[in-house]
Amino acid sequence: MRKANQEITDPKTLKTILQQATVVRLAMIDNGLPYLLPFNFGYSENCIYIHSAPAGKKIEVLRQNPVVCFEVEDETATVEGDIACRWSQMYRSVIGYGKVEIVNGFDEKKQALDIIMQQHGAPANMKFDPKEVEFIVVLKLTIESMTGKQSSNWNRLKS
Repeated sequence: MRKANQEITDPKTLKTILQQATVVRLAMIDNGLPYLLPFNFGYSENCIYIHSAPAGKKIEVLRQNPVVCFEVEDETATVEGDIACRWSQMYRSVIGYGKVEIVNGFDEKKQALDIIMQQHGAPANMKFDPKEVEFIVVLKLTIESMTGKQSSNWNRLKS
């Protein structure tokens, strides 16, 4: 990273960002072109879980090439300045790479869906309609590498 003073290397901080974020952006390659989509998600034990319809472009693209890049941020805010060039953005983000696989089995899908629900504030062990669980596809992104970055004004503004 060019600005080493902005790099987040602490694994606990990276995990916190992944646990607090509500949207993940997943970048895939579709016939040599980038294809980027936002998703709500759940994070647990170095994996990101996403639910999906069983068919569609993203499923087709991921079946062709399951290697992806992802991005999340947990807090952002515009910082106003007295002149235009002193306006800034406060942020913390994580960018990483991994491989996506489809989760099979009712119990495994239900567990992943529970992780997604909890990420968004739902209580643990909610009831799921078995027919709906069987219908949907759950994607599991196993993180292979990731880096974090925060704005240069992060510590000053958060203290």
